[in-house]
Amino acid sequence: MKQSIRKQILTIPNLLSFLRLCMIPLIIWLYCAKKNYALTAAVLVLSGITDTVDGFIARRFNMVTDLGKALDPVADKLTQAAMMFCLLTRFQMMLVPLLLLIFKELCSGIMSLVVIKKTGKVCGAEWHGKLCTWLLYAMMFLHIVWFAIPREWSTALISICVIMMTVSFGLYMIRNYKMLTKEVINK
Repeated sequence: MKQSIRKQILTIPNLLSFLRLCMIPLIIWLYCAKKNYALTAAVLVLSGITDTVDGFIARRFNMVTDLGKALDPVADKLTQAAMMFCLLTRFQMMLVPLLLLIFKELCSGIMSLVVIKKTGKVCGAEWHGKLCTWLLYAMMFLHIVWFAIPREWSTALISICVIMMTVSFGLYMIRNYKMLTKEVINK
């Protein structure tokens, strides 16, 4: 009996997400222990590219799975949190997006689990979440490679990310709330 693609685990997109998870210790080691910022930036860029590629492959070749919908954002958020934690050693203001990311992901994760339990649906990322991810990667990359970034530039880049994270969080919460209220009305 052939298993549907939604139930499969070993797909190229899922393996790429797993690869991103494996890159996290490498990023931390390169940045904190080796202080090799160029290589850290290169690994972070590779992580970002694999994020884009896994999504493209999943949609283009009909390899979208429920596991992938869950694993992909986990890999993204853990990578972002680890990198911001590393950057916190040089940029104190990095604490703001790091704490917001943790709060946003805890709330969104809990709400998503409630949606899955009530509706049986696993929702994927939306445009604002993808934009937020790319802004975070760009901000982190610039803070890695621009070692002497002026405080004003750093503050501006971090502020843009914090604003987009807040907007994205609000839009995801609204989507999840609508899904829950739609489910209640349909019962």
